[in-house]
Amino acid sequence: MHHILLIEDDISIVEMVEKVLSKEGFLVTAAYNGEEGIYAFVKGTFDLVLVDLMMPKMDGMEVIRSIRSRSAIPILIMSAKDSDVDKALGLGFGADDYIAKPFSMIELSARIKSAIRRATTYTQVEQQTEKITTVGDLKMDFDNYSVNKQGEELKLTAKEFEILKLFASNPNRVFTKSQLYGFIWNDDYMGDENVINVHIRRLREKIENDPSNPVYIKTLWGIGYKWEGV
Repeated sequence: MHHILLIEDDISIVEMVEKVLSKEGFLVTAAYNGEEGIYAFVKGTFDLVLVDLMMPKMDGMEVIRSIRSRSAIPILIMSAKDSDVDKALGLGFGADDYIAKPFSMIELSARIKSAIRRATTYTQVEQQTEKITTVGDLKMDFDNYSVNKQGEELKLTAKEFEILKLFASNPNRVFTKSQLYGFIWNDDYMGDENVINVHIRRLREKIENDPSNPVYIKTLWGIGYKWEGV
């Protein structure tokens, strides 16, 4: 049975999510503010975290940052603040996906199942890589989750690292946005394009010398992206 940590201050939402996910076969532990959520996470063992952005005592961004510093567990944001700014900030802190309130429980359940499946069986793309891959001024150690640029360690989120590994392991292969979403986030393209765009933009900001004129991750307008390198 998969264990979900739900961090949400709205009791009605907690009750609804607990009821539906329990019927789906999940074990749900609820925390009603950020501090309770961090305490529960440290004390327990979970397969996925659902977290609201706006909460008392500690907001969702702080919760995500704290959890991500400890674990690569899948994190899904829930929030009524459905703006690109909130999405970008949340994903930049290390969340894996975003669902806007009010949301469909069918969609939430599907996203949870897919996120857990990805975390445990991430084998959709064959990735034959050397221990250390060097491309241009990047040195990538996929076994140890380490990326260096000109000798400086880059701080990548879990999803940024997965995207980089996918691209670097499949040079010159074109990935559509739906394919990227499938390989990195979900089996089916369920999210809006902003999720992909934010991660690609932030990854470029870290690995490219000039993110507006990238040499590693190339955009094929109307199609998708590919890893070209130098």
